[in-house]
Amino acid sequence: MMMAFPTRLFRRLRSRKTQLALAVRVTIAAIVAYATATALGLLLPLWAVLTSLIVTQMSVGRSLKATRDYMFGTIGGALYGGAIAVLIPHSGEGGLLALLVLAVAPLAFIAALNPSLNAATVTAVIVLLVPAMSHADPLGSARVSAAMLLELLAAAFAELLAGLTRGQDNDALHRIQDGIGAALTGLNATGAEAERERAAHLSSGPDTGPLLRTILRLRHDVVMIGRASVVPLPADLQARLALPLSDVSKAIVGYMQSVAVALRAGAGSVDIGPVDVALQSYATEVASLRHEGLIRGLPGDVAERFFALGFSLDQMRQNLNDLNRCQADWCQAALAKAIDAKAERL
Repeated sequence: MMMAFPTRLFRRLRSRKTQLALAVRVTIAAIVAYATATALGLLLPLWAVLTSLIVTQMSVGRSLKATRDYMFGTIGGALYGGAIAVLIPHSGEGGLLALLVLAVAPLAFIAALNPSLNAATVTAVIVLLVPAMSHADPLGSARVSAAMLLELLAAAFAELLAGLTRGQDNDALHRIQDGIGAALTGLNATGAEAERERAAHLSSGPDTGPLLRTILRLRHDVVMIGRASVVPLPADLQARLALPLSDVSKAIVGYMQSVAVALRAGAGSVDIGPVDVALQSYATEVASLRHEGLIRGLPGDVAERFFALGFSLDQMRQNLNDLNRCQADWCQAALAKAIDAKAERL
């Protein structure tokens, strides 16, 4: 009884060899399309897979004809849909609805005359509606990603400076560092997309490069501070530097978090003055320690980490000043864009 079922199944499959071959070809086509789209870094591999399913037919000749018809229809529909979207100004749902009528009616008429061009209508609709439904403004996405990364850097910085006086919570640091890596990858991707759109004159706004490079330098600063703070400071230095380091931590963490809020909102200015005051107070206390000779007695590795910390904080001060300029530029651009959009609606 158990052997009879596989036998019957095998016989039925053999009697459907043509259909089974098509199923295998479609499956292989879908897998190859997805793998190719992923290897090329396409943003939506779904369309490649769907296309492979559409053009794969019972015979090679029919597949070639379907591929040719689909290619012509897709290219024609994409060009037509993209042209009317770019060349005809529109805003709001009413404007999009009028544009949809203008896109569908002529192409539907052409498809009725020549059914092989059915894909043109579908492609034009996709070009018009998919960006409106699911495509976030790349510059806006870059702002959000930059804000999230700044918040993670602020959390890591606070944990590292606290480690100089109480030791580090390595588990917490590892979680933060993993989040920083993922956020940095996302920021680079959205920044690259925003630059492609700016280069194609599909969007306007500030150059994402300076902000991304500044945040990357801040990430390097945090890494350097982490290397300098692998162990707590000696007890006598802790007693003298605990308050200045706490003030530095509060000022820098508060500043980065405030910049993150301003970037998300696309408006607002952030005062970097408290950061300069806190870092200057720390530098003054370090100068006093050196004048009193308390640094000379440190072991070589401890002294090296101590001076590396000071150097990293100086670098961070410069990069935070750059961040201040970038944030002001981005918020100014966001404000100008909002004013233009309001004027267009009026």
